[in-house]
Amino acid sequence: MTQRLLRGRLLTFHREPQNGEDTDAYTYLEDGALLIRDGIIQDTGPFPTISAKAGDVPVTDHRPHLMMAGFIDTHIHFPQVQVIASWGAQLLDWLNTYTFPEETRFASDGHSATMARAFYDQLIAHGTTTAVAYCSVHKTSADAFFTEATRRNMRMLGGKVLMDRNAPEALQDTPQTGYDDTKALIADWHGKGRNGYVITPRFAITSTPDQMAMAQALAQEHPDCHIQTHLSENKDEITFTKQLYPQARDYLDVYQSYGLLGRRTLLGHSIHLEPREIDALAETGAHPVFCPTSNLFLGSGLFDHAGLSARGIANGIATDVGAGTSYSMLQTLNEGYKILQLQGAVLHPLQAFHWATRGNACVLGLEDKIGTLAQGSEADVVVLNARSTPAMALRMDRVENLAQELFVLQMMGDDRAIEEVYVSGTPSKFAGPQPERAKVPA
Repeated sequence: MTQRLLRGRLLTFHREPQNGEDTDAYTYLEDGALLIRDGIIQDTGPFPTISAKAGDVPVTDHRPHLMMAGFIDTHIHFPQVQVIASWGAQLLDWLNTYTFPEETRFASDGHSATMARAFYDQLIAHGTTTAVAYCSVHKTSADAFFTEATRRNMRMLGGKVLMDRNAPEALQDTPQTGYDDTKALIADWHGKGRNGYVITPRFAITSTPDQMAMAQALAQEHPDCHIQTHLSENKDEITFTKQLYPQARDYLDVYQSYGLLGRRTLLGHSIHLEPREIDALAETGAHPVFCPTSNLFLGSGLFDHAGLSARGIANGIATDVGAGTSYSMLQTLNEGYKILQLQGAVLHPLQAFHWATRGNACVLGLEDKIGTLAQGSEADVVVLNARSTPAMALRMDRVENLAQELFVLQMMGDDRAIEEVYVSGTPSKFAGPQPERAKVPA
């Protein structure tokens, strides 16, 4: 039995704050503690109370830093780690110029394994303890993704993409091989350890009707799997989709007509939605996923978080690396705040940090396991240092309350603000290989 007692300032959410004054939505302790046993939070509360119960359990003191649940990223592309920050294109050109050539490399077991290690190192370095990932079309990429997740005991979700047209031949499966590979991956990984499989038709443009029917069969056979795809990111994408599926009422109807909408469905981007599509999202409980850095980078448009939320639709928020420009959920919240500002909407820092933790856990239906520091939750914890850079420290000298500190982290923070990360109760940020220092010429 492994036990650990973490001490520090503690913040955890019970529900989404309605505004900055909604103190009942969260618990904040100036001197808090987490008692962890075998990767599960056994107790949480004021340090004197919890330490008295814990007895001689070793204490790790993170004061004055802030402890929260680890960040959750609900849309990221594992095979795109080496095309992040590739210059100058909108969605369809970006896919053809950068993404598709890069993803062909993941046919290799060795390359997939090497990139999986690098991918997970980046997630941990930026405080992300759970992510929902697209792998490449190759079964090898998904095997590497889940193998590395298992090695690190991380709660991760992902799936190989299904794509049988409008892509290079080396990136195409067939309806049958896509179905067979997905079935094998589900059997090998879904529900094993902390892994969850996600049925993943990339998007309507790269799947024929026959493949969409296979995705429908997979969803019916495995109703406990999540489903992920892309929706209405780019206007040219929407036009092309309607040409490929002329019988569909709109873009979303392609997925809806194949029975792919439900509370486990994640729809990346969802920017340019028609009224009927919004109605369908509200009726089915499917979740749009806001990808602010990607939407700005590709010039895709502005996500209407306020409007969708007003309809009772629960939105995720995500990095979308590699079109997204940072692995950091802090920087994702930064850009999300600005996009909402452009639309006259307000994102309070307490709401922002709820979104990246418990909010995304609720979108996944996993709020009983991750996203909070509640008793019984899996012990995925991020420790945040709001004075991690000189500029942040200078600003913090004038900060007067928790909300202001969170906003400093949201607007100025990145991987340097991540003091430590616990995965299943194990300190993990400094466990892997550290980046090499640049060599100074003699």
